[in-house]
Amino acid sequence: MKSYVFKRLLQMIPLLIGISIVSFAIMQMAPGDPVDLLTERNATAEERARARTLYGLDRPLHVQYWIWLTNMLRGDFGHSYVRGRPVLEMIMERLPNTAYLNLVVSIVIYCLAIPIGVASALRQYSVFDHSVTGFAFLGQALPNFWFGLLLIYGIALQVDLIPVGGIATYGVTMANNGPWLVLLDRLRYLILPVIVMGLSALAGITRYMRSSMLEVTRQDYIRTARSKGLGERVVIYKHAMRNALLPIVTIIGFQIPVMFSGSVIIENIFSWPGLGTLSVNSVFMRDYMVIMAFNVIGAALVIIGNFVADMLYVAVDPRITYD
Repeated sequence: MKSYVFKRLLQMIPLLIGISIVSFAIMQMAPGDPVDLLTERNATAEERARARTLYGLDRPLHVQYWIWLTNMLRGDFGHSYVRGRPVLEMIMERLPNTAYLNLVVSIVIYCLAIPIGVASALRQYSVFDHSVTGFAFLGQALPNFWFGLLLIYGIALQVDLIPVGGIATYGVTMANNGPWLVLLDRLRYLILPVIVMGLSALAGITRYMRSSMLEVTRQDYIRTARSKGLGERVVIYKHAMRNALLPIVTIIGFQIPVMFSGSVIIENIFSWPGLGTLSVNSVFMRDYMVIMAFNVIGAALVIIGNFVADMLYVAVDPRITYD
């Protein structure tokens, strides 16, 4: 097990280096000149040359890449060309809001999707099963942005208790209003983003769980467990469900980069001050350093998510070993 973990960690190094090279190359090929963001519109040629020298943009590309890579390894992702602030500081400022939203969505999704998928598989071809399957197809077919706008227009604008944007009411704090009122206020702002973000994910995970459970319950070892006289609850929840969770574990591994990047469209629709909003604004304003930081960190988290999923396989299914 230790040798496998060590090999996987070593394999991450060339992958991360390749990701950094690709990200840097894409930004270099992007249209426009970063100097345009660093100087005034009517700047003279001398002022533009001074800005290019100050930020090291006059150096060869391989030198620029090496400087950026070494700084990044020290935790310095550079400064925003548009805002003039450290990129890491901007990311850490928005990260709690995105993590908070995605954590709530993930808890709601998995607490609902897993039992619904199991129940649907155990009642195959019943009215409940057909209803769950229809909901799953509908949830995956509905565009998130359209569903979010529909909720804003059809429900939130008609009900004053449901806010259509933001994360909290201005002035509602622990010091002024107490913990319960603050909690209630935060939950009000979570209603619409959680519903919209959770719909498609809930539908997809429910389908995965249903199909996986159907496949597992037809295996020989399940029939053997039943023939031994074990109770149906023990057979389903101790033997079948653990193996049926393997596809879900894979999805959990991919939730790590999602929690970092956030839902770009949903955060913008509901004015949620998270990383999704920051990334969209950075793309629109061609803030090169912020975009490169998002690309590298997001890709690195995908690799880490896959590694975490592989480790969770061992915990879910004792038959799997990496010795």
